[in-house]
Parts: sequence; structure tokens; C-alpha cells
Amino acid sequence: MTLEKLEPRPVWKQFAALAAIPRPSKQEERAAAYVLEEARRRGREARRDAAGNVLVRVPATRGREKAPPVVLQGHLDMVCEKNRDVTHDFMKDPIRPRVSGDFVTASGTTLGADNGIGVAAALAVLASDDLDHGPLELLFTVDEETGLTGASRLEPAFVTGRAMLNLDSEEDGVLYVGCAGGRDSNLTLEVARAAPPATTVPLRVTVDGLRGGHSGVNIHENRGNALKLLARVLLAAEELEPSLAALEGGDKHNAIPREATALVYASDPGRLSELAARLHEGFRTELEGTDDGIRVAVERAPSPSETTVLARADGVRLLRLMGSLPHGVLALSSAIPGLVETSSNLAVTRLSGSQARIVTSSRSSVASALDGVLQQIRSAALLAGAVVETTDGYPGWKPNPRSPLLKTARDVHRKLRGGDPQVTAIHAGLECGIIGQRIPGMDMISFGPQIEGAHSPEERVRIPSVAAFWEYLRAMLAELAVAA
Repeated sequence: MTLEKLEPRPVWKQFAALAAIPRPSKQEERAAAYVLEEARRRGREARRDAAGNVLVRVPATRGREKAPPVVLQGHLDMVCEKNRDVTHDFMKDPIRPRVSGDFVTASGTTLGADNGIGVAAALAVLASDDLDHGPLELLFTVDEETGLTGASRLEPAFVTGRAMLNLDSEEDGVLYVGCAGGRDSNLTLEVARAAPPATTVPLRVTVDGLRGGHSGVNIHENRGNALKLLARVLLAAEELEPSLAALEGGDKHNAIPREATALVYASDPGRLSELAARLHEGFRTELEGTDDGIRVAVERAPSPSETTVLARADGVRLLRLMGSLPHGVLALSSAIPGLVETSSNLAVTRLSGSQARIVTSSRSSVASALDGVLQQIRSAALLAGAVVETTDGYPGWKPNPRSPLLKTARDVHRKLRGGDPQVTAIHAGLECGIIGQRIPGMDMISFGPQIEGAHSPEERVRIPSVAAFWEYLRAMLAELAVAA
């Protein structure tokens, strides 16, 4: 079955069009051009700001002209992740969605439902003639996934509405009214190199088969971090004195690393393989039910014509630094049961030449707690002799239980589904935090369909939840079309 035959057809038609358009972060030009063309075809006012964000104005339906304007907001870019055995160029190749039971997924790549479904819903609103709504402003931001820069550079005068529906959430029937703030730490460790010991052979040590996922949304599931596990393998082998030549893992600051690999020179490959096998069994027990596909492998590597390895002390410093950096859930919220308050993710490590570069991504809904995690990372880095730079990050979004928009959203949910929605905050960065800071007085909620495995090749969206999401969005627009 093709996407265009799924219900609701207006949403799936737009999503299929977006899936055919390459739109990595910072490369959203073709997606923006598509939105502008859709607006032009329907005679709607549309423009871009200096940051590249797109705004489309949709007039109210007849009789609703005096209603206050409502902003529908989503982001054009997507996370580009693929399995290692998949050939796909995200700059040129379209995503290839497929229907599998109640889900739409892709073939070995991210699907782009985050935030393609939200963008598609807003475009479906633009294209529909049978909706009841007041004046609308469709705001499509850029570069959300790698820095939230589109929202950060949004000019307050670009939009006039002060009620915003963010369409970038991933749980059906859940209303989000807050989010965590976050900052990254970039570590640089200088290392010395020498020729590998004469009696050693090159070996490839790999940890893969993990699920990865979003470092905010999925962090509470205790999924395996390939970099942390690889460091544990190599630290456990310290008495075998393997010499580290190369190491890499992770790709995105906001994704849990699924794969990591190291090139080492060792004098006893058999003992290293036996050690890795024992650790593999332990990791399988630790991750049972969460990451059952984990693989730890030691394989003979081709002998490079020329290579060097890290000085013994520098290799140990790097691995101990990786081992000491925090990863996972660090604190739970006392205000919202089950909500992660503070976490950190060892996201990327690259060893190249005389430098090892490490990226960590930390989040918290409590500013002082976030400062504490960053201090811990800095302390570990300085003890290892590394240089640390901390990014400016993004602000959190404080819940407002007295929000008029939230009251309307609750009322609509009761009418449609006969009960109260779950109202919570998300342990991830939403653009709402930044937009609320840029535009004081903006009342916001966030909702969306059921999206699983975002930021990984396992990403999929549940088809019935898209229909429920569309019905809820339509009902919200109709309810908000009543003049103030």
C-alpha cells in the first residue's frame, strides 16, 4: 500500500511529498521551496526570515475573522541516520517509506516522521477547504535537530499570534506543556603517537547491534551506549596492554551511539577475544529486553602500510575519561512522576591524528542541576588533561498550569475521547522553550502522533495515531476559532 492511500489522506499525501525531498539539518532549502510553492499555488502569503524559517499566513474561514490568530509550528529538517550496511545519500536520495502492519517505517534509515508528520499536518491544513479555523500562521523552522538555530534566530515580529500549537511531540493522547533545557560539552584531548610494538597485530574491536535512539526521549529506557561499552571492553583489557590506534563512535549530539569501533594492536589476540566474549555475555544480561541485538566482536584487521598508535599513557587517559563521563538518567522529577529531570549522553568520540574529540549532551529541567552535570564533565575532562568548551545550549520551557490554551486542549480532548489527556513535560529540547523566550507571552502546547525510535533507523509512526492526531488538530482549530 502506498502512503497516499492511508487515512487521513491529506496528511499522508504531504508526508509522502516531504519524504521524497532530502532535508538534512542546515540543508532545508528544497523543503522550504516546497512549502513556499504550496503556499503560492493556493494564493497564500508566505515569506522567509533571515534565518531561513518559513511563515505562511492562512486567512480565517468565513465568520471566524475576528478570532485571535493561532500559530502552527514544526521544523523542516530531519535526523539522518542509517544502518552501516545501507547505501543511502541523505543529500540526494529520497526516504523510502513502507507500510508494515499498523506502522510506517523506512528501510534501514530514519523515516523523518520527526517532524515530517507535524509539517505534513500543517500543510494539510493549508491545502484543506473544509476546516473551521480563525487566522492561522504556519511557522516552519530550520535546523532544529542540530542546534535549534532557526528558533533561536526567530525575530519576534515574524509572527503575530500568541497561541501556538507545536506539532513536534511523539506520544498519542499526551499534551506537553514543558521541556528540558540542554547544553553540550566539547572535549579535546591532545595525544602523542608512536610506532606500534613490534610483536603486536592489528585488531578491530566493535560494539554494535544497539538500538540507539533519542538521547532525551529514550534515555530512561537504559538503552546501551556503544561508546561506553567499548570503553569498558578496552579498560578491562588493560593488563593485556593493547595499543590504541583509532576509535570512533556516535554521530549526533542528540542520539545515543548505536555503534563504536576501535583499532588496537595487541600481542595476544586470543586472550582479547576471550575477554570480549565474556563481557559480551555480561552486556547481554545487563541489556536484556532493551538491547538484545548487542554484538561485541574482535576481528583481525588488515595491516595498514603505515600506522601509529597512542602512547600507552595517552590511550589509558582517553579510555578512562570515556569511562568516567556520565551517561544516562541522573535524576527523576519530584513534581511529575516518572519524568526524567536530569540526564547526560556520551554522544560522540573521534580519535584522529594527535587529538581525541568527545561530545557530550546534557539535559535538565532544573538549571542548577544542569550546571552541576556540566561541572562534573568539566572536572573529569580537566583531570584527564583535556580542554573543555561548553555550548550556549537552549532554555527549558516552564509548565504553566493556568494556560488558557491548555484549558482549551483539555476540553477538546474530553469531547473527542471522553476523558482527560495526560499532561506532562518532555525530557528533550522543544523549540517551545526558545520561542517562548524569543516571544514573551506566547501560550503554547505540544502534541503529535505516536512516533517510536526517533533519531534511529528503527523510527516508525503508528498509522491510527496519525488519524487521531489529525482529528484532534482539526477540533482544536475549530474550538480556537471562537473570537476572544
